Amino acid sequence: MTASAPAKTQYEAVIGLETHCQLNTATKIFSSSSTQFGEPPNTLIDPVCMGLPGTLPVLNQKVLESAVKTGLALNCQIAPYSKFDRKQYFYPDLPKNYQISQYDLPIAEHGWLEIELVDKETNTATRKRIGITRLHMEEDAGKLVHGGSDRLAGSTYSLVDYNRAGVPLLEIVSEPDIRSGQEAAEYAQELRRILRYLGVSDGNMQEGSLRCDVNISVRPVGQKEFGTKVEIKNMNSFNAIQRAIEYEIERQIAAIEAGERLVQETRLWEEGSQRTISMRTKEGSSDYRYFPEPDLGPIEVSPEQLEEWRSQLPELPAQKRHRYEEELGLSAYDARVLTNDRAIAEYFEATLAAGAPAKQAANWIMGDISAYLNSNTGLNITDLALQPDNLAELIGLIEDRTISNAAAKTILPELLTKGGSPRAIVEREGLGQISDTGALETAIAEVLAENPNELEQYRNGKTKLLGFFVGQVMKKTGGRADPKLTNQLLAKKLNG
Repeated sequence: MTASAPAKTQYEAVIGLETHCQLNTATKIFSSSSTQFGEPPNTLIDPVCMGLPGTLPVLNQKVLESAVKTGLALNCQIAPYSKFDRKQYFYPDLPKNYQISQYDLPIAEHGWLEIELVDKETNTATRKRIGITRLHMEEDAGKLVHGGSDRLAGSTYSLVDYNRAGVPLLEIVSEPDIRSGQEAAEYAQELRRILRYLGVSDGNMQEGSLRCDVNISVRPVGQKEFGTKVEIKNMNSFNAIQRAIEYEIERQIAAIEAGERLVQETRLWEEGSQRTISMRTKEGSSDYRYFPEPDLGPIEVSPEQLEEWRSQLPELPAQKRHRYEEELGLSAYDARVLTNDRAIAEYFEATLAAGAPAKQAANWIMGDISAYLNSNTGLNITDLALQPDNLAELIGLIEDRTISNAAAKTILPELLTKGGSPRAIVEREGLGQISDTGALETAIAEVLAENPNELEQYRNGKTKLLGFFVGQVMKKTGGRADPKLTNQLLAKKLNG
């Protein structure tokens, strides 16, 4: 489905995301059962999360700490006084027939996060703030497993696993400030970066640790009123978020242009057919009959506690990106790649602290080291035998022309797997770069004598053969010739 280009330019999308983030606490939000992922069904349950009569919930202190820190990282106002509420609804995987959540007094409100859209061609970044309406704590429900199908339609029976019931969640609701699928995907990615930097969640979408629902409508450009809102569920990757939104924008514009009436509904993203399909209509907001949770007291965060948690926040991804660009002179693309993962950013900064220039350290980490990590699934940069101070030493050997870049790449595999001093390996293997003019002139003379035909062709105007002669000198010296000096001496000899 493709809307015509002129029609698309006459409309704009209005998009907001509701994101559920599973916290990585060891135990559940109101009980002591484990939150371990992947255990046998219904083995991590207890009377509290199952809602048995006479049980009383007790708030996990770590959940409150994670919620406040996340709210601070999202520039929210932290409520000095908030409370829990009961959200009443029936569903087979909700054993109590209500969910303990927060309604009118959430823990955090009125924040924002910054997204950065990088143009790879120009290597420039466009920054935009996306408002955060609210952040609140709640418990997760269980999980339905449909027999014979991965969806309810077509299955012959359904099973319920209550292991996830009571797992702590943060629900983060954005303002409708997003205007494209690309912006929505970047918002979700930036949110995951922040959560991972804070250490409050792994943000793994495949395991359900991060789940995003998209609310989207379109309207004519210049119109203040929102169009008919559609909710999209069932997206398990950032790429799927972007593609689902792009499809839905085109679908809604095409319907409007055809004079069809859009209905408020919930739709599913169908990965196989790359389209959204209707799940259920949603003409009005549900009445969940909220009332204050009688078994939990109100939450009060003192100014002293708030400042203590604020002081524990790390430097966040956007702050690092700004610093890398403004203070280190890195491009927007380099800064984005290096800050995507906190461990990689810390490895990079440790390499700088050991004396390496920023651009050279960035190139090695983003290039050969990242390629090695990508080819070894499950390996993290913290698992490498190559320590940051050794990487700085390797870069220093190249910078002072002790070894060539090619020689550095030769010893890199050993450094990655065994570690050790690059200088010691260079000395052991005899890889030191030849920078002696006399030795290089001797090698060049031998190469020219051995290749008279190529020499004649060069002097007859085929100057691209310079690379051939450089390669032959490198071969004769075992790759140890100083490339810059070799080029200079060769050019002088060939053109003399």
